[in-house]
Amino acid sequence: MAQATIVLPAPYPFRLDLTAWALRRRWKNTVDRWDDGQYSRVIIADGHPARLTAVQATTGVQPTLMVTVESATPISERALNEAGLLVQKMFGLSVDLRPFYELADDDPVIGPLVQRFRGLRPPRFPTVFEGLVNAIACQQVTLDLGIIVLNRLSQRFGPHLVDHDGVRHAFPAAADLADVGEEAIRELGFSRQKARAIQQLAVHVVDTSVDLERLEGLNNDQAVAALSRVHGIGRWSAEYVLLRGLGRLDTFPDDDVGAQNNLQRLFHLAGKPTYDRIQQLTSPWRPYEGLVYFHLLLDKLRANGAL
Repeated sequence: MAQATIVLPAPYPFRLDLTAWALRRRWKNTVDRWDDGQYSRVIIADGHPARLTAVQATTGVQPTLMVTVESATPISERALNEAGLLVQKMFGLSVDLRPFYELADDDPVIGPLVQRFRGLRPPRFPTVFEGLVNAIACQQVTLDLGIIVLNRLSQRFGPHLVDHDGVRHAFPAAADLADVGEEAIRELGFSRQKARAIQQLAVHVVDTSVDLERLEGLNNDQAVAALSRVHGIGRWSAEYVLLRGLGRLDTFPDDDVGAQNNLQRLFHLAGKPTYDRIQQLTSPWRPYEGLVYFHLLLDKLRANGAL
């Protein structure tokens, strides 16, 4: 296996462990792994499968990340650059969180929560396509079940790499799924409607009738409208992709059942808050509602013993 390493500076404060868990969500996730202080996933770098690992090399006021790329083919400078840019995107290294910390310090509701997970950066999926498929998979099922069928999708159709851990799979790109039959996706545990939505999305991304790159230039309302025209994508899925796929930190997926439960616990409410009530509750945190969403997720993981 060829191997190359780069060291990336990270903004202070930074904790890779918290950020990796906010990205992977559940320990069952085999695409995004966290083992003994090391994050890893298989990516496609310069056209070839490669194992990307990230370790927090230093902490304190000048944190750094050591990023290693391993591949069965020689690692080009382009592949290493792509890996570095991907890590910066996935772990929110370019986001200035100082205004958010100032806001949280003055907020008695979220202040203790933010202090508890200080160093969490806002995670993003590597691609909007991966975000959309995650959203479709997790609709109206538990997150655990959604993660399980996403693992199966990667293991069945994702490009693979054989390393010292065995066979690892990347998350499939649209091109990997465009020619796959709907029934083959359904066999993995997806409903017929979800299998059709994923297969059609892949086809439309490949033939460019769905232009996901265009979303970056749209405002939130325009992006939600564009995403909602995609078969199988409703309001919750669109807002989920805004936050996790496009990095829109002013978005709180208000229809997210887990987020509703987390807000109910945070505010000691008698019942789950409605969509409008959530918008009211989260408005003092604007434009960082999405960051609070990630902190609430970690708080739930901590309560369940995952952290």
